[in-house]
Amino acid sequence: MFENLTEKFERAFKVLKGQGQISEINVAETLKEVRRALLDADVDFKTAKNFTKTVKDKAIGENVLTSISPGQLMIKICHEELVELMGGNEVEINVKGNPGIVLMSGLQGSGKTTFSGKLANFLKNKKGKNPLLVACDVYRPAAIDQIHVLGDQLGIPVYSNKEEKNPVSIALSAIQFAKSNGHNVVIIDTAGRLAVDEKMMNEIAEIKDSIKPTETLFVVDSMTGQDAVNTASAFNDRINFDGVILTKLDGDTRGGAALSIKSIVNKPIKFIGTGEKMDALDIFYPKRMADRILGKGDIVSLVEKAQEHFNEEEARKLQKKIKKNQFDFNDFLGQLQQVKKMGNVKDLMGMIPGMGKALKDTEIKEDAIKHIEAIIYSMTAKERETPEIINGSRKDRIAKGSGTNIQEVNKLMKQFGDTKKMMKMMSNPANMRQMMKQMKGMGGGMPGI
Repeated sequence: MFENLTEKFERAFKVLKGQGQISEINVAETLKEVRRALLDADVDFKTAKNFTKTVKDKAIGENVLTSISPGQLMIKICHEELVELMGGNEVEINVKGNPGIVLMSGLQGSGKTTFSGKLANFLKNKKGKNPLLVACDVYRPAAIDQIHVLGDQLGIPVYSNKEEKNPVSIALSAIQFAKSNGHNVVIIDTAGRLAVDEKMMNEIAEIKDSIKPTETLFVVDSMTGQDAVNTASAFNDRINFDGVILTKLDGDTRGGAALSIKSIVNKPIKFIGTGEKMDALDIFYPKRMADRILGKGDIVSLVEKAQEHFNEEEARKLQKKIKKNQFDFNDFLGQLQQVKKMGNVKDLMGMIPGMGKALKDTEIKEDAIKHIEAIIYSMTAKERETPEIINGSRKDRIAKGSGTNIQEVNKLMKQFGDTKKMMKMMSNPANMRQMMKQMKGMGGGMPGI
């Protein structure tokens, strides 16, 4: 996420490396690179210009403390301004009401229907709501089928009426259905178009006037960059939406939409989509996003993702096994599967400070864990419980059974051994304190990875 932007910011701050103080000359050189980085990321020109002017005004004349360098001070100022540029604080979705009504809007292909399913799943599992999905795209039968498939997958009811061609009537009937059946949130998926047109705007405006939603959201593909901001502006002028959803942030996005949209439209980004899975939805935190853009990682989000899949009882059992040096391949497999549930592996690693840059040119295949699972599943129950009995002939059998080769089995055995040693070390508080000291001395980096 935003790897190119991060790299260019780092390059800009190198101008101040080794400088004893902040001056108008070195600030100008740094901000020239910062402005170029923002423009390359498809940030609106006016936004980029205002950003660098604000940073310059704050930096010039700023006293540099002896404990920090001019480069560190510039990073701090840029971080504060990036947070402000993206909205300052996170803004919650408003689903109050009986029922709360969420109206989805956006162009065709932006991910509106998929996001509707993700939002319903989020509200059901994390907010304890009883959502109802509503299919109001009367132009594409496939859109109605798609939302029914998502609803079945998530165990969430879907209201639709293929005989009715008036989306306003469908929406009003769905709200009555929700009231009668105890649904406290209604999510209305509307039709998109390939471009902004008058017919689409009239239709979405009419739906909004009729149902009076508690929340109107605009879904936009973040990979479209500045076009996303222009489209958001056109929609906002007509329907005055409450918040923005950025989809496809797990792809090769340059970051322009995330950095520009709040300043141009003056509406907060509320959620970001980071993958195709139905749980690949995150609340948008401006501070955390600024951390990631400046290469500081996002440990808080990583911990939150881990906690979502954390089983306290299983963790206690695992801790006991580690202390007794009984960690085996069954435990190793369980830990891998927990990581897999958390999402894209490369994206997760990018949340660790310093790892985003280290992994920039490294391809981490999402099916890598499948090969490891295949190898472990090819072991007998005894081999998983006592890996030390795995000799050459057993490795040969395991390789054939998993469709891999001896080298891959050996590689996994080494990874398992290293993991076992690390977990044993981390179970000792004294070792953990020492490791944290070393990491602090390296500026938060991850030695040995």
